[in-house]
Amino acid sequence: MANNKDDRKMTLEEAGRKGGETTAKTHDREFYQEIGRKGGEATSESHGRHFYEEIGRKGGEATADSHDREFYQEIGRKGGEATSDSHDRDFYQEIGRKGGEATSDSHDRDFYQEIGRKGGEARSDSDGKDGKMSREEAGRKGGEARARQRDDS
Repeated sequence: MANNKDDRKMTLEEAGRKGGETTAKTHDREFYQEIGRKGGEATSESHGRHFYEEIGRKGGEATADSHDREFYQEIGRKGGEATSDSHDRDFYQEIGRKGGEATSDSHDRDFYQEIGRKGGEARSDSDGKDGKMSREEAGRKGGEARARQRDDS
């Protein structure tokens, strides 16, 4: 009498799982990196910018739905630390210069007057309150920082 197990056909899911297990046993990390690179290139050639914008939007929404403010603060802190560990003062000066140029190219005098007014109001509203530094303290610290910059040059 034939064994029922021998007569049973394998499902596509079972075949895929077995094939994946066999491949994992016979191939190394570089193999998977190479097929991933080739797949990424093929996808890039067959899909345009809209495709990537859409999957990025969907991924961002899914992440936002499942994570809270602390999650984003933590990944921001880790990213900032990693960037700071791998870049020097010149890097930050260069990105600050580029950001300043981009901002000045896209904003007019009224923009700067408005942010200056808002900053001045916020500063005067909080002078010495809530542990924030006073104008005198800010001026002293700014002067000390300028002096250190001159000494470093």
